[in-house]
Amino acid sequence: MTTKESVLAAARKTILSESESIAKLVDFLDDDFAKSVDLIYNCKGRLVVTGIGKSAIIATKIVATMNSTGTPSMFLHAAEAIHGDLGMVQPGDVVICISKSGNSPEIKVLVPLLKRFGNPLIGMTASKTSFLGKESDYVLNAYVEEEACPNNLAPTNSTTAQLVLGDALAVCLMEMRNFKSEDFAKYHPGGALGKKLLLRVGDMLDQTHRPQVAPDASIKNVIVEISAKRLGVTAVVENNHVIGIITDGDIRRMLEKRDTFSDLTAKDIMTQNPKMVKLSDMVVDAFNTMENHSITQMVVVDNGEYKGVLHIHDILKEGIV
Repeated sequence: MTTKESVLAAARKTILSESESIAKLVDFLDDDFAKSVDLIYNCKGRLVVTGIGKSAIIATKIVATMNSTGTPSMFLHAAEAIHGDLGMVQPGDVVICISKSGNSPEIKVLVPLLKRFGNPLIGMTASKTSFLGKESDYVLNAYVEEEACPNNLAPTNSTTAQLVLGDALAVCLMEMRNFKSEDFAKYHPGGALGKKLLLRVGDMLDQTHRPQVAPDASIKNVIVEISAKRLGVTAVVENNHVIGIITDGDIRRMLEKRDTFSDLTAKDIMTQNPKMVKLSDMVVDAFNTMENHSITQMVVVDNGEYKGVLHIHDILKEGIV
């Protein structure tokens, strides 16, 4: 009977088995790995990654990682390649062929065709003496002693090893290109990371509904403006320059202290020198400032002129943090 303990034991055994296989890959790194990285780095075309079965799935992930980190790449299914898709491979491309055994029928057909094209071939295999190992210009050793599968059949350790080698290639190429977080964001503009690294205040600021009052505005007009613009704050503006702000909290504190406010103006209750942010500033920096000072809004300016109010809720709706 399967029990919770037996399930957890099997899970631990799998994780340990795969982690041990990955750790041993360090000992297999050699000149072929370094030369492969250099070959891909200096490639004038694209990196084409091909495989069959589970190796094909790993190939698609490697391609995705490479594309997102500055190495133009393309996936080529080994079976489809020999039925027309081989035309995707162009002069100047570098090819990585992934196969655990290195002796799959599709691989044996595909490799000679690739070599006839003259494209440099990098083989990723668990057997350097296999057909793929012998025919490749460079070999990435993905050897594992066994699979985590209890029958030693289902690709588990072997596909994880392939995945890790692909990540190692990608990271080495990133370092050679001095690939920065800003570069990464260029390829991920739609996600939270991309927004965090690329989105500026001016990109999301609503400048059509900017709350503002004159310094001599009555408190009634201040309350009306705060309520109308629904940002919980209004800027006090003179000659299009912000001289202070008034929040709904300022209004409440004033009412707690006074029974009448007919003799007061905006200038009397405003907070001077409020925290400001520029249109060109990063949204994530504005958010950090709000967090550090326990505020929910910031006045936005451009060349000293008032442009609007950025609210923390707008930042949160963008999914940046």
